[in-house]
Amino acid sequence: MNLEVKNFKRFEKQIILKNIGVGGQKKIFNSKVLIIGIGGLGCPLLTYLAASGVGKIGIVDHDKIEISNLNRQTLFTEKDIGKFKVDQARRKIDKINNKILIKTYRKKLTSKNIESILKRYDIVCDGTDNYDTRYLINDYCKKKRKLLISAAISKFDGHLYKFNFKRKGSCYRCFMPKKPILENNCQTEGIFSPVAGVLGSLQANEVLKEILGFEKNFKNHMVVFDSIRLSFRNVKLTYNSKCKNKCSKQY
Repeated sequence: MNLEVKNFKRFEKQIILKNIGVGGQKKIFNSKVLIIGIGGLGCPLLTYLAASGVGKIGIVDHDKIEISNLNRQTLFTEKDIGKFKVDQARRKIDKINNKILIKTYRKKLTSKNIESILKRYDIVCDGTDNYDTRYLINDYCKKKRKLLISAAISKFDGHLYKFNFKRKGSCYRCFMPKKPILENNCQTEGIFSPVAGVLGSLQANEVLKEILGFEKNFKNHMVVFDSIRLSFRNVKLTYNSKCKNKCSKQY
């Protein structure tokens, strides 16, 4: 995407910001971001990245839209029910910004296809709702030293994680070395819909900060959001001796 007059007008409210400018907007245009899971988190995340001008966005999801998704997955309507999420999401984003290259992967992420998909992108965003996939994404990004921005939501709460695996630090397995017996997600525990919007927007915020190279950045931390108390808590993620990735011994 070129910064021609029309595009300048479109993004001028970002460009006039001292910490972005023309140079920063060009970085956003040239960035490559992958979103895994186009659900309650992926919908606002994708919307804000597209609106900000991220040049290449990949979206991975094998699910079809159900009526129970509509309270929080804001890209979809009743007319979309029964259709694949990635297909409908791409159509909606084309209406927001048709200059963006959207690559869709209508498949479940597995150990067999993760390399062929994730290697194309600089930043990986995890918006999945199960532990097996989170571990898979975490382990791959750790091994390949990619930047991972992950979020999880349940009930009235949300968690945001950011791991810069280009540097020494902890990983998701340090925080949760073993999979819980029960899956804690929207399907099993329910979700207060604004929580999805807040956490998906925070993921977009961290993606853009990383693209722009902001120095004041949180890495290897977890932000805990409580929507009832309207509070944010910042927790440092330390090394865990039980982490199978042996983070404390790497690099």
